[in-house]
Amino acid sequence: MNKRLDVITIGRAGVDLYGAQIGGRLEDMGSFDKYIGGSPTNMACGTARLGMRSALISRVGDEHMGRFIREELVRHGVEVAGVKTDPDRLSALVILGIRDQEQFPLIFYRENCADMALCEDDVDEDLVASARAVVATGTHLAHATPRAAVLKALKLAKAHGGRTALDIDYRPNLWGVAGHGDGESRFVESARVTESLQEVLPLFDLIVGTEEEFHIAGGTTDTLKALRAVRALSDATLVCKRGPMGAAAFEGAIPGSLDDGRTGPGFPIEVFNVLGAGDGFMSGLLKGWLDGEDWPVALKYANACGAFAVSRHGCTPAYPSWEELQFFFERGIVRPDLRNDAELEQVHWATNRHGDWSTLRTFAFDHRMQLEEMAGYTPEKGGAFKELCLRAALEVQEGQGGYGILCDNRIGRAALHAASGSGLWIGRPTEDPGSRPIRFEPELGEDLGQFREWPRENVVKLLVFCHPDDDATLRALQEERVKRLFTAARRNGLEFLLEVIPSKVGPVEDDTTAVLIQQFYDAGVYPDWWKLEPFRTEAAWQTAVDAIERNDPRTRGIVVLGLDAPEAQLAESFALAATQPLVKGFAVGRTIFADAARAWMRGEMSDAEAVAQMAGRFARLCRIWDAARDAARRDAA
Repeated sequence: MNKRLDVITIGRAGVDLYGAQIGGRLEDMGSFDKYIGGSPTNMACGTARLGMRSALISRVGDEHMGRFIREELVRHGVEVAGVKTDPDRLSALVILGIRDQEQFPLIFYRENCADMALCEDDVDEDLVASARAVVATGTHLAHATPRAAVLKALKLAKAHGGRTALDIDYRPNLWGVAGHGDGESRFVESARVTESLQEVLPLFDLIVGTEEEFHIAGGTTDTLKALRAVRALSDATLVCKRGPMGAAAFEGAIPGSLDDGRTGPGFPIEVFNVLGAGDGFMSGLLKGWLDGEDWPVALKYANACGAFAVSRHGCTPAYPSWEELQFFFERGIVRPDLRNDAELEQVHWATNRHGDWSTLRTFAFDHRMQLEEMAGYTPEKGGAFKELCLRAALEVQEGQGGYGILCDNRIGRAALHAASGSGLWIGRPTEDPGSRPIRFEPELGEDLGQFREWPRENVVKLLVFCHPDDDATLRALQEERVKRLFTAARRNGLEFLLEVIPSKVGPVEDDTTAVLIQQFYDAGVYPDWWKLEPFRTEAAWQTAVDAIERNDPRTRGIVVLGLDAPEAQLAESFALAATQPLVKGFAVGRTIFADAARAWMRGEMSDAEAVAQMAGRFARLCRIWDAARDAARRDAA
C-alpha cells in the first residue's frame, strides 16, 4: 500500500518513574529515572527505532510532563499530529521498581488522566487513512469514551484499506477488577472484561497476548480453549507469548498443542526487568508483520526485541535500533546480561542518540583562565560577560539547528543554565584549565557524582594535553582519568567530547593525533565527539579520520578548534577540514570574543556593542564554514 505512515498506535501516553535502586522495595526507592511510557507510546517509539514511520493517537496534559512526552516522541521520530493537549487533565504517571526477577511493583496514577479523556473527535480520519496499520491496546477499551475513540480509529483503518492489531495488554486494576496496590497483577478473572473484549475481537487482523491475556479474552484459564474461543470470534492471526518458551503464531484452526504453532528462534538471556518487554516484543512483531516477513522471521524480530527489553532498565530506552538488531543477529550473544555487554551497549548508545548534529557551528566561551587573567576581571563581570556571549550565539542561531556553545559552570553558570532548552548544542568543560596530567574541576566531586545534577543535553567536554612521546607513567595516569570520566558520563546518559592537543607539549607530525586517538580507543574510551587541532595537511586529516572510523564508525564526528587563530587562518584551515565528511563543524572561542572581552572588562565597550561584535564574528565564521563545506561537496561530486 502506498501510505505515508506504517503504523499508528492509539491509547496510553504517560511518564514512567523507574526506581533507580535494584532489589529493594518500592517503598524504599530513593531516586527515580524518568522515561516515556504507556504501551502504545512504547510501541510507537519501538517501531520508530526499527525504522518504521510511526505515529501516536493520545492525549497529554498541558504541563511539563505532557511536553516531555511530546518532545520525546519527536526525538524518536514519532509523528505527534494525533497527540492532543488536554487543558484540564494531567498526564498519566507510573511509578515502577525492580524487586527481583519475579517481582516488579508498580503504581498507576491514572485517575481522570489526560489520555483516558481521548474521544472520537480526537481521531482524525486523514491521519488514520495515511497509515498501513492501526494498533490498539486493551486499557483504552475499558472505559466508554476512549473505547469509542479506539473503535472509530479501527473502523476508519478498515475503511481505508489498513490493517488492525490488538495487544490485549490486560492490566486488571485498570479495568477496575483489582486495587491500586495491585498494579503488578497480570490476571484476575472477570466475565465483564471478557465480554467487553470479545465484542471487539472481530475487528482485528492480528491479536497478541500472553497466555493469561488470552485467558481473559477467551473466558477460560485453559490456554488452548481460550485460543479456540477467540478464534470462534475472529479470523485474526493469534500470537501467544509464552515467556522464556518464546511465542507461537496461529493463522487458522488452533492445533492440539501450543508447540504446533509457527515459531521463531529464541534468545537465552538473563531476565533483569520484564516491564515493557511485551511492548518491545510487539514492536519487533509489527516490523516483521508489516514488512511482509514470514512468521518465523517476524517472531525472531519480536523475540529479540523482547530480549533486549528484559535485559535493560526502563521500557522505551531498552528497545533496539534496526542497526543494533542486525548487529545482534550477526554477532550473537556474548554474555546473557545484555546491558553489561560493552560492545553491544556501545552500538545501542550510538544508534539511539537524539538530535541531528550533522552540522555543528560552535561558539566556545568555556574559557576560565584566559578571562581571569584579563585586566578588570571579577567573577561577577566574568559571569555577566558570558551571558553576553550567549546572547550573541542566540542572535546568530535564530532558532535554527546546527549551532552550539561551549560554556563552563564556574564563571558561566547563569549563561549555561539559560542556554538549556534553547536548541543549542551545549558542551560543558570538566578539566582544570591547563592541567597536565589532567585534573578535573573540583565541583565534579571525587566520585564525579555531580554528573547526576547535569541536564541530559549537556555534553561532557574534556581537554587533554598529551603526546605519543609522553612517558608511560604520565600516559597511563591520563588514560585512566579520561576513562573514568567517560564511564561516569555514559552512566549518567551524557554524551562525551574529547579534545586532544599535542602541539603544546611536543612536535607534531601527520600521524601524531592519529596515534593518540588509537591510544584512547585502546583504553576503552569511545567519545561521541572529537575536538581536534586544525591540521595543515590532507594526510594528517586522513590519518586521524581513519583512526576514528576504524574504531568507531558510529561516532558523532569531529569539530575543529580555533586556538585563537586569526579569521583568515581559520578560513584556510576550514577549507582543508571541510573535505572530510566526518568533520561536522568548528568550535572557536577567542577569535570571536577576546577583543570584546578585553574592551568590555575595561569599561570601553557597552553590552550591546560587545554582543554585536561577537555575533558578527561568529556569523562570519559560520558563513566561512558553510562555504567551505559547500565547496568540498561540489568538488566531491
